[in-house]
Amino acid sequence: MREIKFHIHLFFILMTLLNFCSYAQFQYQLIEPETTIKIGKGNYFLDFGKAYFGTIHIIAKKNQNDSLIIHLGEKSNGIHVDKSPGGTIRYQRVKVDPGIKDEITTIQLEPDQRNTNPRAIALPDSFDVLLPFRYCEIENLKIPISKIQIYQKAYHYEFNDNASYFSSSDTLLNEIWKLCKHTIKATSFTGYYIDGDRERIPYEADAYINQLSHFALDTVYSMARRTNAYFFNHPTWPTEWILHQVLLNYHEYMYTGNKRILRANYEKLKIRTLSDLAREDGLISSESRNLDSTLMKNIGFKDEREQLQDIVDWPPAQKDTGWQLATEEGERDGYDMKAINTVVNCFYYQNLKLMASIASELGYDKDNQFYTKEAQRVKNTINTKLFDSTKGVYIDGEGSNHSSLHANMFPLAFEIVPEELSKSVIEFVKSRGMACSVYGAQYLLEGLFHYNEPKYALDLITNTEGDRNWWNMIRNKSSMTWEAWDIKFKPNLDWNHAWGTAPANIISRNLWGIRPETPEYKQVIIKPQLSSLNLSKIKVPTKLGVIQCSYKAIGQTQIYEIELPETMIGVFHKKDGSIQKLNQGKNTIREIL
Repeated sequence: MREIKFHIHLFFILMTLLNFCSYAQFQYQLIEPETTIKIGKGNYFLDFGKAYFGTIHIIAKKNQNDSLIIHLGEKSNGIHVDKSPGGTIRYQRVKVDPGIKDEITTIQLEPDQRNTNPRAIALPDSFDVLLPFRYCEIENLKIPISKIQIYQKAYHYEFNDNASYFSSSDTLLNEIWKLCKHTIKATSFTGYYIDGDRERIPYEADAYINQLSHFALDTVYSMARRTNAYFFNHPTWPTEWILHQVLLNYHEYMYTGNKRILRANYEKLKIRTLSDLAREDGLISSESRNLDSTLMKNIGFKDEREQLQDIVDWPPAQKDTGWQLATEEGERDGYDMKAINTVVNCFYYQNLKLMASIASELGYDKDNQFYTKEAQRVKNTINTKLFDSTKGVYIDGEGSNHSSLHANMFPLAFEIVPEELSKSVIEFVKSRGMACSVYGAQYLLEGLFHYNEPKYALDLITNTEGDRNWWNMIRNKSSMTWEAWDIKFKPNLDWNHAWGTAPANIISRNLWGIRPETPEYKQVIIKPQLSSLNLSKIKVPTKLGVIQCSYKAIGQTQIYEIELPETMIGVFHKKDGSIQKLNQGKNTIREIL
């Protein structure tokens, strides 16, 4: 496969978003097909190897005196493009005149009404109409296939393919990481963290996973800045999505060190913690009488009809969606929705904890004390009022007798579970499997690593049984992560959803345990939990340079080689609980199993 890269330097005004002129660099590549198969007279099937958002670019070396029929799609059916792929998996048929010899023809695709409406992120006028596709089928080619050059014209935002690297002794894990990495690159074509091609709208939960994975792979932080600024004026309706805004801005600061932007948005973030909804014991509810039109306006909503609604996971139950889902409860694991919702209050606790850190960074001591105290109060209340001491698990909400995966994995993800309660909670979580969506998987995996369950977490990532896993995406020859585990779990799913990329950031931040300890990675923490892997290498990009690590197990000895940039120091957490200081340059750590 040969790729030809082009840079498109564009100025565009984000009038309703940032109120200033922003310089954004987009690129496109002309990619030759990896495979070309003749399937009949004048009929050919082309596989470009990976799906991108783009169009087809044709150069004929000989006159084609008749129109071509071009079929483009994300999904194949043997040696044909799947013309009825289902859901929102993309397919389009177009008739094109390739012109005369040596002329360049870019086919004109039909825009989709939904993802080009005023709510969707608009592409620059200079862009072609874009469709995500991997496969191309040609009909009615009258000249030899050797006399025509056909390229996938693939658009994406600036992305350094060499900035990051991962390999291990688990070949499936390696392929899953590559799947996620390509998804982050290919879905960047708007310059925002969008939800997928069906809508092309930023949603906070989608953006959070997208951002964490992007930061693990590259140091182009402008997409995060633009997207996070967007949310202050364009929030979305799920309660937990609003509660992602503090998470988004906190991690942007930790990776970039941009304190000026954090300070400028501080008051907005305080409102978006939803602390106005707290009752006397500290817990919040979207059914609070304090959730009035004034608060909704302060959060950023412009339509007075908008209301917050607890989601827990997506899609919800059949009664909420009207879809014929594979399981009646959707991806909620039978969650019992209550006014005081355990998942919502876990997010609220995390908001308070992070706001305490933000206030400390900005020198707001009184706020730091307030948020620290409130976080502890909410944590205590969750552990008393929302924990069933008889069963040893968390309930779904106040007044509920039901305990779901979600009510227990989020306390683990946000480290709410006291050590003395963790055993029964972990046992319950492990009994439920992957009873959550690709979005929920982010938090399930985080929680397992936080409580030292790397083997089970790694088993979930690399699971090949059934269809609730990343292997199902690879098995179906997708080159991007999906919106759901399978179409039966979400009937309108798309095949280009970056909120399915949890393994990209989990491998970096949790499996290898590489995270910024202080803003801008000036100090790094490395706490590997490599489980059954006996070999691994990783390259993590930061503003200060790349972190390069390798690992190998020889008998009972584990050897880590860690190289830090010149201006970075760090700490390495050993299995016995001790730490070793990491210096700039090369470090070697040996541990005995």
